[in-house]
Amino acid sequence: MAAGPSRRDLAILHFIGRDATDEIEANHSEDTLKLIPRYSIGRVELTDGVWEPFIPPIATGWVRRPGASGKLEWYREAAEVVSSKDTEFEPSSSILLVSKDERLSEASGPTLESLKHPPSSLSLKTQAEHSKAWRELHQRVIDAGLYKTRYITGYGPEVARYTLLASLSAYAYAHNWLIPSAVFLGLFWHQLVFTAHDLGHMGVTHNWAADRIIATVIADFIGGLSIGWWVQNHNVHHLVTNHPSHDPDIEHLPFFAISPVFLESLWSSYYKRTMKFDAFAKFFISLQHKLFYVVMAFARFNLYANSYTYLYKKAFDTRRARGGSWAWRLEVAGIVFFWAWFTRVLVGCGSWQKALVYLLVSHVVTSPLHVQIVLSHFSMPTGDLGPIESFPHRQMRTTSDVICPESLAFIHGGLHLQVTHHLFPRLPRHNLRQASQLVKEFAKEQGLTYNEFGFIDGNHEVIGTLSLVAEQVKIMGKVASVEAREAVEKRNGAAVGGDSCKRLNGNGNGIHKKQV
Repeated sequence: MAAGPSRRDLAILHFIGRDATDEIEANHSEDTLKLIPRYSIGRVELTDGVWEPFIPPIATGWVRRPGASGKLEWYREAAEVVSSKDTEFEPSSSILLVSKDERLSEASGPTLESLKHPPSSLSLKTQAEHSKAWRELHQRVIDAGLYKTRYITGYGPEVARYTLLASLSAYAYAHNWLIPSAVFLGLFWHQLVFTAHDLGHMGVTHNWAADRIIATVIADFIGGLSIGWWVQNHNVHHLVTNHPSHDPDIEHLPFFAISPVFLESLWSSYYKRTMKFDAFAKFFISLQHKLFYVVMAFARFNLYANSYTYLYKKAFDTRRARGGSWAWRLEVAGIVFFWAWFTRVLVGCGSWQKALVYLLVSHVVTSPLHVQIVLSHFSMPTGDLGPIESFPHRQMRTTSDVICPESLAFIHGGLHLQVTHHLFPRLPRHNLRQASQLVKEFAKEQGLTYNEFGFIDGNHEVIGTLSLVAEQVKIMGKVASVEAREAVEKRNGAAVGGDSCKRLNGNGNGIHKKQV
C-alpha cells in the first residue's frame, strides 16, 4: 500500500471487502495482471461462485493512518449516513459521508457487523451474471484486436491537426493577430488533451514509462497541467463513478451540485474535507443553471489549481511508487517550462490589457471540452446502489454517450463514446466506435440500458438537472424564511397574547393558522 499512488491508495481502499476482478481487469494491462499472484495471501471459497460483498471501511468513514507509535491505526475521518428512505437520490442502499461530531465518543475501528451492506434493490445473482457476461465481452474485444493502437490511421491525422493548429497560432502571433492566435492556441490545447487522456490510461504504447513521459510532455510542458494529478483523479472517477461522497468529478461545490444530497454538506473521501453548503454555495447553486456556461468558460484555471496542489503535496509523498521520483521532477520541470514560454507569449502581446485578452480567449476557447466531459455524467443517476452493484451495471447506469456523426467525432476526440470507454478504459480511443457496437449487443442481451443523446439534448439534460437542484435551494430558502417568520410571530404572540401566527403544516409544504 505504501508504494501505491497518493491519496492513500483510494483505488484499492474503495474495494476492500468487495470483488474487484472486473475493475482490475478493465484498468490493468496483461503484464500487470501477471504480477498480481505475487501479492496473494490466500484464497476464498465462494458459495455458488459468488462473493457476498462487505462495505469498504472508507465508505463508512474509516481509514488507517500512522499513530503515535508509527504503526497504522484506525481513524474515523467522517461519519456515515445510511439512507432511511428509498428515493432516486437516496436509495435504501445509499451510504453518504458527513463530518463527524468530535464531541461523540467513537469505536476503535470498524467491525464486521458495521461493514454489512444495507438492503439493496439489486439481485446479487443477477449482478454476478452481468459480471460474467462483461468478462466474455472483454474477451471478444481482445480477440477483435481492439487493444491494438492505430498509430497511422488513428494518431496520424491527429498529429497533422495538432501541427496545423500550433502553426496557425504561431503564424498569427508573428503577424500580431493576437485574437486569432489565442483562438488557435486554445483549439490546439483542446485537441491535444485527448491524446494526454489516452496516455494517462496507458492506451497508446501500453508501456507505463513511455506513456507517462509522452503524457508529461503534452500535459505539463505544453498545457501547464499535471498529468499525475489527472491520472489520480480520473482513476478514482472510473471506479466510483457518480458517487456523491467519493467521485471527485462530480464534487464541485460551491459552484455546482448535481444532486440534492450535496445540500447536506457531504464529506469527500477524495479531497478529505467537508463540501460545505454555506451561504456562498447557496448563492451559486441557486443560479447554477444560469451560470453553467460562464463557470465552464473558466474551468481550465481550476485545473491549474488542482494540478499545482497535487504537485506540492506529492513533494512530501512516498517515492516508492512506480516513477515516484523522476515522474514528479519531470512534471515540475514541465510546469516551469510551460510558464516560461507562455509568460513570454503574454509579455510579447505589447500591453497588459492585450495580454489579459490573449490569456482569457485562449482559455475560454477550451471550454467546450469541459462541457463535453460533464455531459456524460451530470444528468445521470448519483444514487448509491451499494457494493452489490456489478462493474458493468454501475458504469452503464451512471454514464451516457453523446451521439455524433463519424465525420465530426474529432471535435469530441472520440470520447463522446463514454459508455464504452468506461467499460474498457484502456481501449485506444480510435477503436471505441467499433467496440461500442459490441457493447450495445451486450446491453441488449443483459437487459441493460445503453444511454445516449445528442449534444444539444445532452446540454438540455444537464441544465435541467442543475435547475432541479437550484429549485431545491430556493425552496429551502423559502422554508427557512417561513420558519423564521413563524418564530418571530410566536414570540410576539406570546408577548401580546391571543394573536395568530403562521407556521408550516406537518408535511412542510403549506401554511395554516394556529391560535396561540
